[in-house]
Amino acid sequence: MITRRDVLNRFGMGLGGVALAEMLMKEQAQGAAAAPSLDLGSLGSTHWQPKAKRIIYLFMSGGPSHLDLYDHKPLLNQRHGEQLPDSVRGTQRLTGMSGNQSSIPMVGSPFKFTQHGQAGGWFSELLPHTAGIADDITVIRSMFTESINHGPGVTFFQTGSQIAGRPSMGAWLSYGLGADNSNLPSFTVLITKGKGGQPLGSHLWGSGFLPTKHQGVLFRAAKDPVLYLGNPDGISTASRRLMLDRLKDLHEHQFAGTPDVEIQNRIDHYEMAYRMQSSIPEATDISDEPQHVLDMYGPDVKTPGTFAANCLQARRLAERGVRFIQLYHQDWDHHSGLPNALPKLCQETDQASAALVTDLKQRGLLDDTLVVWGGEFGRTNYCQGKIQENFGRDHHPRCFTSWMAGGGVKAGSVYGETDEFGYNVAKDGLHIHDFHATILHLLGIDHERLTYKFQGRRYRLTDVHGHLVKGIVA
Repeated sequence: MITRRDVLNRFGMGLGGVALAEMLMKEQAQGAAAAPSLDLGSLGSTHWQPKAKRIIYLFMSGGPSHLDLYDHKPLLNQRHGEQLPDSVRGTQRLTGMSGNQSSIPMVGSPFKFTQHGQAGGWFSELLPHTAGIADDITVIRSMFTESINHGPGVTFFQTGSQIAGRPSMGAWLSYGLGADNSNLPSFTVLITKGKGGQPLGSHLWGSGFLPTKHQGVLFRAAKDPVLYLGNPDGISTASRRLMLDRLKDLHEHQFAGTPDVEIQNRIDHYEMAYRMQSSIPEATDISDEPQHVLDMYGPDVKTPGTFAANCLQARRLAERGVRFIQLYHQDWDHHSGLPNALPKLCQETDQASAALVTDLKQRGLLDDTLVVWGGEFGRTNYCQGKIQENFGRDHHPRCFTSWMAGGGVKAGSVYGETDEFGYNVAKDGLHIHDFHATILHLLGIDHERLTYKFQGRRYRLTDVHGHLVKGIVA
């Protein structure tokens, strides 16, 4: 007597089931003695020689004001308080926060701008350290998006879709390229501790419909950076190893009856967690960092969970082979109080961002590490509410600024232009899908060929859009 499931597994799947099991079973039967093999990813190899091997993405959640940081517009100061011309605004959709205003007066930046670097890029006085690495970065002043609110805006940048549920960029890279280190996850996430602003959901670093082993691993600012990694009291490492071996036997028995890829993913998660028990403490311990390096990142670097501490942690993870390192820094959503709030945000992030680029460069890692800085959209050139000393700016998706460094981009350059009002793209617009396509290109991937079939359709990070932007590639 055999069950219907046994009949299907033994005869219906036949050699195909055997082949599938062979591909999915990568670990040796005895995990304690086996040397873990690297995951080479679904692509097996890149489509061409990559310029970058890894990404550190510094995401400024909330929408930094490009007009007060990178995009100098003297005309706004000259016409401060005047109404935004209808010819400039056109039929653009406004948020409910400013769409009901009876007037939308333009407001100039209260901060001074100066030019830096060979390209003569404009930088606000709030960014002295970033201005100091002007010759190492590519400033992109012509980003644009369709998203007008934070949730869809952040999701769009992280997943290539405004609707939550798609795989994140880090998950796509983990799926396509695999890992460079078998003892650390290929995709990690660090969030600045204690910041307010719009919430950040786990869907932003999730795997979506990709296998779950490709989702990001969140590092916390705590004694145990990764939850549930350590052994409970009274459980020795040898006991944990024995338990995992027996659990693996049970999972493999289950897999033999029901060949589900998620069973193998569960085995992989347990084995990675076991290896991380020793690799995570070593990677997160900064006691071996020289004092001059700590000084470079600033006084907050020794405080766990600060942006400076996370930037240093990102460099340590990068040099240990982590493929995608995502940093989030919240509270850039300045609908009011911008003149007081923006300097504080820049003080928290400017020195550490520049130090990260400089540190990577000094260690010979910047050439193959792509550093990205930016938010989900920019801010309006008009005042939200009444013009006053503590004014604010509303969301603005029509144009905003990001920058990149290392990893094959043109160092010391400025790409794209906005109009004299800082309201619309005037030259070389760069959409999110183009942004993603270019990042994948730098990593040696043709964005149209990194796909995953789900529910009868082949999906990709760039959906059905995206073009390589050659103007920012070295």
